[in-house]
Amino acid sequence: MDHLLALRAFVRIAEAGSFGKAADQLGVPRSTASKLIQDLEVHLETRLLQRTTRRITVTPEGAQYYERALRLITDLEEMDAQARGSRAQPKGRLRVGIGSSLANLVLLPALPDFQRRYPDIALHLGVSDLPADLVGEGIDCVIRGGALDDTTLVARKLCEMDFVTCAAPGYLKAFGTPAHPRELETKHRLFSYASTQTGKPFPLRFLQGDESIEIDAAVAAAVNESTAHITGLAAGLGIGQTFRFAVRGHLERGELVRVLEDWTQPRFPLYAMYPSSRHLNAKVRVFVDWAVELFAALDDRA
Repeated sequence: MDHLLALRAFVRIAEAGSFGKAADQLGVPRSTASKLIQDLEVHLETRLLQRTTRRITVTPEGAQYYERALRLITDLEEMDAQARGSRAQPKGRLRVGIGSSLANLVLLPALPDFQRRYPDIALHLGVSDLPADLVGEGIDCVIRGGALDDTTLVARKLCEMDFVTCAAPGYLKAFGTPAHPRELETKHRLFSYASTQTGKPFPLRFLQGDESIEIDAAVAAAVNESTAHITGLAAGLGIGQTFRFAVRGHLERGELVRVLEDWTQPRFPLYAMYPSSRHLNAKVRVFVDWAVELFAALDDRA
């Protein structure tokens, strides 16, 4: 039995809850991953995993063993990284999750620069506005914004972004230009971005001095994908709020028009987040450092 590979397989299976996912992450056949765990359990004379038809879970003994195994593998990766020092370029597959508009408008256009710097890293992007299960899906890093609900992840702030309220010229010609946020509740159609988890449209928020207004009225239409939201606004489906950077070109070309400019919106913080077990991974480290540089251009705090 390759004891180190068996430890890696056990850690991946415990995190993913699946032999198939863990085998894919390790780049070995599922039968190999299964045999490694069988041999490890025989060696330890204890059951580490509880197998059911739906999911693989760790036993109490397995949970204790997982913590020690994870620390051991992390220490080994740190030892290897220190030994290689600056002579070795990070290499291998790096899985990153990112939202649609951020991928299409920011990350993908800049990706050739990352490839020039780190030609041995194969970057696999999961482009979706859906929340990602970093551990279960084997994702190394995710770029997401808003409230930090998962305290188990390491988060590094990339920037804070402004929203704008806007609509297409054709829509404003048909329905008029609002002079106050409250007019959106009765005189206008809202085209909203909806939560990928609940399906509920996010309310529109407005700030002016000490006054704060939240518009949570019925919407004419809604989508749960950010690029489609921008397309719908430009098509004249209604008034909505979106990131300023995402519609900068539409505003400059006159395809969208800002409204209620005397009112601001709370800024949206953006983070690079990754599991604490990945904090010494050289691929994650260089990607996050590069992302900090890249997204600094979108930081509206300056």
